[in-house]
Amino acid sequence: MLTVTSVNVNGLRAAAKKGFVEWLAATDADVLCLQEVRAEPEQLPEHVRDPGGWHALHAPAAAKGRAGVSLYTRREPDRVRIGFGSAEFDSSGRYAEAELPGVTVASLYLPSGDVGTERQDEKYRFMAEFAAYLKELRERAAADGREVLVCGDWNIAHERADLRNWRGNTKNSGFLPEEREWLTSVFDAEGAGYVDVVRSLHPEAEGPYSWWSYRGRAFDNDTGWRIDYQVATPGLAGQAVKGYVERAASHGERWSDHAPVTVVYDR
Repeated sequence: MLTVTSVNVNGLRAAAKKGFVEWLAATDADVLCLQEVRAEPEQLPEHVRDPGGWHALHAPAAAKGRAGVSLYTRREPDRVRIGFGSAEFDSSGRYAEAELPGVTVASLYLPSGDVGTERQDEKYRFMAEFAAYLKELRERAAADGREVLVCGDWNIAHERADLRNWRGNTKNSGFLPEEREWLTSVFDAEGAGYVDVVRSLHPEAEGPYSWWSYRGRAFDNDTGWRIDYQVATPGLAGQAVKGYVERAASHGERWSDHAPVTVVYDR
């Protein structure tokens, strides 16, 4: 079995003080993908930066206090990579990958965007470059007899079932038609050819949501978004036996505004 968990920690230093360390000590995951770390490695406490029993890869952003992704693996990777060959984005703390036996696992933090601003333009530029890389990665892995798994905060709700208040968000970044079409192309056999693993396991479900605003009673009312995905090549997706969101028992027990998304693969 291969158990993989992905979570946007909304600032790893803050999360470490609110329960992440205890969660990490208890998890059965073999691979952990983190997003929005927002810290240089040397700013992290040693037990978070390099926890016992894990091999850690950190990819901070050049812009201090922003973005940042990390990968923790129980097994030492055969090879690691930061960035995907983009002149604009490789130093932005948005992508890191590790090669493990038979599978390449990546942590992704796709830009969030904001309609009518440069942030949305940046998001579209990232999407265009990353789509090309996803195809290249799949083809390269197939030639080597490997699978691919890209975990992370994709910052797009794909379908109406992926957010509670879809009617009120059709003109907002994260649920724009062009964003959703792009994600469809990632999941299209004629496009990038990947599979949304949790949706494949729960085809008729509302959600399961992975992000809830801290404002109001969004968490208590389960007014959430499903924007955190495990996206795999078809061979690996077909080996998924269980996928779920590790939703906190109460608002007060949350250590991020996102919840961990975990999938168990029968390898």
